[in-house]
Amino acid sequence: MPEHTSSETAAPAVAPDYDELRSLAVELAEAAAAHVRARRPEVFAPEGPAAGAVTTKGHVTDPVTVVDTESEQLIRLLLAERRPADAILGEEGGGDVGATAPGAITWVVDPIDGTVNFLYGLPGYAVSVAAVRDGSPVAGAVVDVAAATTYSAARGGGAHAVGADGTSTRLRCAREESLAVALVGTGFAYGRQRRARQAALLTEILPEIRDIRRLGAAAMDLCHVAAGELDAYYEHGLNAWDWAAGALIAAEAGAVVRVPEVTVGGAAGELTVVAAPGVAAQLSALLSRVGATIALPD
Repeated sequence: MPEHTSSETAAPAVAPDYDELRSLAVELAEAAAAHVRARRPEVFAPEGPAAGAVTTKGHVTDPVTVVDTESEQLIRLLLAERRPADAILGEEGGGDVGATAPGAITWVVDPIDGTVNFLYGLPGYAVSVAAVRDGSPVAGAVVDVAAATTYSAARGGGAHAVGADGTSTRLRCAREESLAVALVGTGFAYGRQRRARQAALLTEILPEIRDIRRLGAAAMDLCHVAAGELDAYYEHGLNAWDWAAGALIAAEAGAVVRVPEVTVGGAAGELTVVAAPGVAAQLSALLSRVGATIALPD
């Protein structure tokens, strides 16, 4: 799914197994989200986090909590019961999305996307689950844990959000056609060197748009584009678990999507861009002009 544009008129009919995979992705993500929601007050009590609840990985600013690990273990357990032959790539437990046979399914899992938000008790963290076939997402779900909203899509079947009250909404990108008044999301790396380069690029991008939002969870940002709550989103250095479900949801809502190959890790620093069709070409030209299309390795 390196680059994809989707719309209601162009999308093919959804394959039956893709819709089944979407339903399972929803089931897995909602089960994990319920666990995350219940565990937060237990692990992060007012007097402070439980002993051993938070460690770091890679960078001191990159936390992982015991609940991240529990959430992924739950999803792996449920998949072992439901689809034991499928491979799994998870942020915490690893795996290899490139090792499966042609046509096989790999589940790409982010047990908590937005762990820093989760750690601080800020809204804006999610569970993301995607089914990937032959290098491209074919079904996926992202659950906004705090809001209890589920975003999901199957290839060719459009994208939907179901709120805490059970109301289902068909997702469609914003209709904005001027980059000058576009609201654009982004994110920043944990490593000092890449973060500094991202900040320098931002100083050139910001004057050309309405404003920037840094919300702290890539999967949620992609769903915000799908829902028309952001006009576009870009970031360097995402891993497949960050974008697999959200990029499909955005594409099925009509977004123009550019993502790395699913086998490319975040350390390579490749660019992800997801934009409403009316501003996609303008944003692409701006990013190219300021040098943002060049990878920013960690």
